[in-house]
Amino acid sequence: MRYLRVLYVVGALAALFFILAPFGVSAHEVYVLSADTIANDIRTPSPNPFGAFATNRFQFFLWGFIAFVVVSTIFFASITHRFEMLFEPALARLRPWAGAVARITLGLCLIASAYNGALFGPELPLSDFGGYDILVQLGLYVAGLLILLNRFVSVGASIALIIFAVATVRYGVYILTYLNYLGEIALALFLLKPKYEAYAFLALRVGFGVSVAFAALYGKFLHSNLALSVVSEYNLTQFFHFDPLFIVLGACIIEVLIGIFFIVGFELRHTVLFFLFWLFLSLLYFGESVWPHLVLLGVNVAIFMYGYDKWTVEGRLFNRGKLQPFL
Repeated sequence: MRYLRVLYVVGALAALFFILAPFGVSAHEVYVLSADTIANDIRTPSPNPFGAFATNRFQFFLWGFIAFVVVSTIFFASITHRFEMLFEPALARLRPWAGAVARITLGLCLIASAYNGALFGPELPLSDFGGYDILVQLGLYVAGLLILLNRFVSVGASIALIIFAVATVRYGVYILTYLNYLGEIALALFLLKPKYEAYAFLALRVGFGVSVAFAALYGKFLHSNLALSVVSEYNLTQFFHFDPLFIVLGACIIEVLIGIFFIVGFELRHTVLFFLFWLFLSLLYFGESVWPHLVLLGVNVAIFMYGYDKWTVEGRLFNRGKLQPFL
């Protein structure tokens, strides 16, 4: 009965966060809009989402207060000694497999990129590399297979790193959208030596967090027309009864906060559950291709399994020996 009560409390808290966060619509705008719409929205000056604050002050502060209460409640529940003792045996069994999950995810994603003729996402076709597209595709296949099969991982990761560097030159600052791949590559290299394991998951968290935050700022702040087009074309106001620009503002703030939580290591497992919840809803509702999202799924699962390393805020301040916050 005690275990059922604990699971009920945890489930209720998680559900409450999901219910009380109506703005967490996480979709890569460049995945669900047509190429013409994207080009037009980027060319056209975008409104500042914070312009919606003046006419929605009450809603802004209300939802901000609710989010604060929910996040703080889950935080204090996570560091409760009884909960840590209860969940630690199960979480400890997951932790050793986290690195393998992250490595397999990277291998599969590189192979998927090569197979689909696009680098990391459909908006970056390999044809952008001109006559070198076949070489890049071959490099993705080779790197992906080596990393997936756990053979000559350093070679595969080095090939992937070179491709990422070339992509950085080609796409400039936009490549920050896919910094999660750089985090994955760094993890694969760090895990080759056990003493660097903590650095591996630090690189994974930071790379993933930056990519989430940058994607939010790019699609919902710098080019908010992209997010507004998604709201309009997919009639999202039927679910979120707010001004479209206010929906964009809320989504931007929440996604940036998610990125920050991953970077600093705060409420990691809860943030993973929250992220995956909206990711699955996004895939179902928008009917997006699954392959560009494999990296999001795999990285989240790996972070959930590994938990808090010594470079995380909660890991440094609230770990008790082998015990660590469970959410």
